[in-house]
Amino acid sequence: MYKRYHGILYSHTYRRFPDREEARDLVQELFIYLWNNRESLHITTSLSSYLYTSVRNRILNAYRNQKVREAYIHSLQDFIAAGENITEEAVRHKELIRLVEQEVAALPPQMRLIFEMSRNREMSHQQIAEELNISPQTVRTQVRNALRILRVKLGVHIFLIFF
Repeated sequence: MYKRYHGILYSHTYRRFPDREEARDLVQELFIYLWNNRESLHITTSLSSYLYTSVRNRILNAYRNQKVREAYIHSLQDFIAAGENITEEAVRHKELIRLVEQEVAALPPQMRLIFEMSRNREMSHQQIAEELNISPQTVRTQVRNALRILRVKLGVHIFLIFF
């Protein structure tokens, strides 16, 4: 049976699945299956039609498996690319937060207190003025000056972090 049908099945498989090694493997697996199941196998059609149908089904399975592998590889590549971007972005974000906190800590004490109350505690200028017993205009001036100082000091660092 092997000698009679191997060449024909291989040629048939290779025309539909043009990968020599894969075509050989598919035909070989079919004959291995037939040998291993020779005791329980009951073929009701002609042997040639059974073999052609079996090899066709194996080709279809190989195509389906190949598409699943390609989809998995594509998905994995997308995940790896996204993971690198997420990690890189998280590192940049942490570095930026550290730099901002460092520069805020370097501000003069009164300016730092007003700036932190404004940004961290989200207090209005009026609330800060009432709590510290100073004018709202002083609070506005201190926040504006703090932002100007931070913009100047962080300008170069932000550029270096993101580029």
